[in-house]
Amino acid sequence: MPEDINNNNNKNDDDKDYEDVCFICRRPESKAGKMIHIPNNICICSDCMQKTFNSMGNINITGPFQGMPYMDMFSGGVGNMQENVPKRQKLKKKKEETKKKKVSEGVFDIQHLPAPHIIKGKLDEYIVGQEHAKKVMSVAVYNHYKRVLTDNMEQDDVEIEKSNMLMTGPTGCGKTYLVKTLARILQVPLAITDATSLTEAGYIGDDVESVVSKLLAAADNDVEKAEHGIIFIDEIDKIAKKRNTNSRDVSGESVQQGLLKLLEGSDVEVPVGAGSKNAMVPLTTVNTRNILFVCGGAFPNLEKIIKKRLTKQSSIGFNAELKDSFDKDENLLQKVTTEDLREFGMIPEFLGRLPVVFALQAMTEDMLATILTQPKNAILKQYKKLLALDEVDLVFDDEAVRSIAKKAIEKKTGARALRAVIEEFMLDIMYEIPKDDLIGKVTITKDYINNCGAPKIEMRGSGEAKILTQRELPDNSSM
Repeated sequence: MPEDINNNNNKNDDDKDYEDVCFICRRPESKAGKMIHIPNNICICSDCMQKTFNSMGNINITGPFQGMPYMDMFSGGVGNMQENVPKRQKLKKKKEETKKKKVSEGVFDIQHLPAPHIIKGKLDEYIVGQEHAKKVMSVAVYNHYKRVLTDNMEQDDVEIEKSNMLMTGPTGCGKTYLVKTLARILQVPLAITDATSLTEAGYIGDDVESVVSKLLAAADNDVEKAEHGIIFIDEIDKIAKKRNTNSRDVSGESVQQGLLKLLEGSDVEVPVGAGSKNAMVPLTTVNTRNILFVCGGAFPNLEKIIKKRLTKQSSIGFNAELKDSFDKDENLLQKVTTEDLREFGMIPEFLGRLPVVFALQAMTEDMLATILTQPKNAILKQYKKLLALDEVDLVFDDEAVRSIAKKAIEKKTGARALRAVIEEFMLDIMYEIPKDDLIGKVTITKDYINNCGAPKIEMRGSGEAKILTQRELPDNSSM
């Protein structure tokens, strides 16, 4: 019995941090006003309670709740549903703090926000290359939270505008991974969402407000935290204007127009704990003025638009650009301009709200070889860790690493190809090694990667190690 009392007390303490939600209209306490508490842990706003009494009229009451609409649902234990409302659909109460305390501590402890070079240094531990992109992201995040602090101080002399970003780059160059790594480094709410599921309001799919709803969930339903977060919208090129179509463009230009108010900054009503609005989900108002938006996309066939613009400038004479001079340029996207993006299908109003445009470099063979070995979570380090749990030492020759990078370049899917190449030749090793407890070391060679040999296997022994070159592992040349 005492344990049940303690559990109830702990539950009540947790609920104190969240707002009450009206059982009928589903509005939180911050929007509906003071709640009326009735038995079975039910909360009703004064508006709904007044409507209930007004609807009674002159109806005779013969039973406990007969003639009183809505009141039947409170009887018989149905009201216990209020206890089962998930926390993800409850809003956290706003803490009453003085403005002076907010300025001194900041929303996210601004004084301890790392400088741009520190942020970039931490990104270097996980991301190879992309020096310009890492520098742009580090400075943008640092300036964004300095802007947040300036708004809290209410300095009217200079108003700092936010700089939303648009990043382009070929597939597998690290756009999403760059933002995911930034999310781990910074202790701020960051939501990563996809633009492919967004549609115009009223159609099947997610509304544009669902982007802010995911940020609110990442901030633990704290509106104040969410209003100073970062949103990364991936696959932004999928909402470009559709060409040569007779149907309504519900997932293209109309979505760009719906995102305009979010990018610039406005008060939007977003559902709490859900992706779309409905009658059973509470709504809250979030101001997007201090939310930093980062958009990214691969923009396929954008290179053709850039090449067309570069080659038409001069078509004859000594300074003319040859038609095939940009065919082998892997980093052609770095020459992108707003004019090219508008030709691709992005509307000018949308591009005007993304002033910072930069491109990521395409993966080269040297970059892929470094990705295999240098980062903290490198793929080869992961496999070494897996075999180390079986007390087996895994070694990769330098030539083998270079061969893996060459095979990945041929697939033309960026860094994602590395996992596909490694999974192919590591399958037999991961299957055969646990069979024999005497194996102590496995060396991956260039010949094994090129399907003309087998890995070197070193056995455990009392004396010197014995090296076997063609032990029970299958030869890739016969596959």
